Amino acid sequence: MPELPEVETTRRGIDAVATGHVLERMVVHESRMRWPIPKDLPDLVGGQVVRACKRRGKYLLIEFDQGTQLIHLGMSGSLRSVQNGELLRKHDHVEWHFSHATLRLHDPRRFGSVLWHSKSDGPVEQHPLLKKLGVEPFDSIFDADWLKKGLAGRQVSIKQALLAGDIVVGAGNIYASESLFRARIHPKTQAARVSLIRCARLVEALRNTLSDALDSGGSTLRDYVNATGEAGAYFTLHAAVYERAGEPCRVCATPIKRIVQGQRATYFCPSCQKI
Repeated sequence: MPELPEVETTRRGIDAVATGHVLERMVVHESRMRWPIPKDLPDLVGGQVVRACKRRGKYLLIEFDQGTQLIHLGMSGSLRSVQNGELLRKHDHVEWHFSHATLRLHDPRRFGSVLWHSKSDGPVEQHPLLKKLGVEPFDSIFDADWLKKGLAGRQVSIKQALLAGDIVVGAGNIYASESLFRARIHPKTQAARVSLIRCARLVEALRNTLSDALDSGGSTLRDYVNATGEAGAYFTLHAAVYERAGEPCRVCATPIKRIVQGQRATYFCPSCQKI
């Protein structure tokens, strides 16, 4: 699934193409996505100027004067810029046509979504899909105190608390494993028992891990392409623990272990990350 770095990389690409330009028309070739694409959406946005391309968690937000489109890439989707007139590929479901370029949403599994939030319904941050999301990892308010407060009283493991996304967004499965390794925290540690000092290490580790992923092209998927159609550098090729079960830890040479938490694979070093 595209994670926060992939979505942010995509946002930067479509921002360069769309922001400040008139959307001449939106074409929906397949409306049966995770939620049906509203039938009147092309008429609502056609002829409007794109005011901004933002991101909240894994959602892309394309802002117009009358409201905001919320786009989610689903399990394997991508949103890329192509030349006007380029032939459609199978699973190209939605197009945004500008005078100088076209954006296309490609989603083989159709788990993605394209929704609309009208300005008359209030700030887009209050949309049901967004309002319960945690803070952004690079936001200044995300610090050790914020994390410690969010973990208070939680009986689940720290790995599962990170994946929940209601404290901080962006700690997907790969990045959670990598960040916990960098912070030297065992993934089974009860969330409420993580000390303030370790919370500080985890905040720094998460930010550094996500920054490294962005620098690598934001790719956790082997077939991921960004908004210009370029493949990412595939972040997990450089991962310290993820998908390295049985291989030596890059720090202490202890074999990396794999466990399953909440039906998700977790990788860690039992020597560097003591419970």
